[in-house]
Amino acid sequence: MAPRTKPSASSSTKATPSPKRDKMNPTVSASTSGSTIASSSTLSSSLNTAVAPDTRPSNRGANAISLPILIKPRAMVGTPISGSTTPASSAYPSAYPSDAEDIVATSRKSSRQSPFPFLSLPSELRTKIYDLIFLPVPSVLDLDPTTFSIIHRTKVLSLLFVSRQIYHEASHRFFSTHTVRIFPIHPGRYFKTKKPLLARLPSHYRSSISTLELRLGPGWNNPPRGWIVSPILGLENCINVKVLKIFVECDPSDAIFQGFRAGDGFYEGFCKDLLEGILHEVKGIEKVEFDAWSSVKRSGDMMVGLREVVDGHKKVVGWGPERGWAVSGATDPGDRIWLDAVLVHGMGRARAYM
Repeated sequence: MAPRTKPSASSSTKATPSPKRDKMNPTVSASTSGSTIASSSTLSSSLNTAVAPDTRPSNRGANAISLPILIKPRAMVGTPISGSTTPASSAYPSAYPSDAEDIVATSRKSSRQSPFPFLSLPSELRTKIYDLIFLPVPSVLDLDPTTFSIIHRTKVLSLLFVSRQIYHEASHRFFSTHTVRIFPIHPGRYFKTKKPLLARLPSHYRSSISTLELRLGPGWNNPPRGWIVSPILGLENCINVKVLKIFVECDPSDAIFQGFRAGDGFYEGFCKDLLEGILHEVKGIEKVEFDAWSSVKRSGDMMVGLREVVDGHKKVVGWGPERGWAVSGATDPGDRIWLDAVLVHGMGRARAYM
């Protein structure tokens, strides 16, 4: 019996011949190319598989070890996407804006770019809007740090920088609806300043003022040197002032000030000179409105002296709301006697009945 021969590794392992393209038989080439396309699509669909076994024939022998081949997935190349298109939908939410969001964003941009035609409104409506803007500002303007803080914090005067027309309208409305105090009363460096607020304003602002206020009482024993009617105040530019408000905080002629005042009738005469100078400089004043704290009597030397000056210039006398003199029956017996004396004997002899 003949011994068996061991087959060699080279004879047992044969390479599979690759199919040749037959020009006469196109079916073979077509099937081959189809299988190639199918294998490439299968490979691209399995990019998430990190390791794949080697199924290619090997010529290294029967004992050769088949090693895995690492397949590195190709990097996805991003394509530029325009703002008007949206990528295809998937299971994950898209981070790109939809067509509806693009329309909303476009409409918002167009609404921002078109300003509101404020100047096309009637002048009455614009005036009402100006009044609403100036509401945070106190009704009386003075050299007061609180007023400066409010104006700086609210930025209400930034409206004056919009346009020339709004500047003229808003500035005139601001100064015509606010009372300007002639001499400052806030304690500190402004109280003794030689340039009150009225002197610091430009002439075209002073021409828009319609109401002035004179506050009497602070510094009654030693009035500041800056409290004097002089050309530096610019009262000649206050051509539209119609009302002068006088508020009396105290009357030094009262007995409670005995021993503290500079002299009998000193402060009363000082206040009369101030009022005389103001009425002489501002010719357009038609009404003088008096008001005071509850401690001030209308029959006192202060009020009697001020009334004499007003009557001398033939101005209309009014009464403010604080003291309540305008309310009927709110006068004390001394005021009633003084009023009867004025009606019967005139202002000059009224002092004899006090």
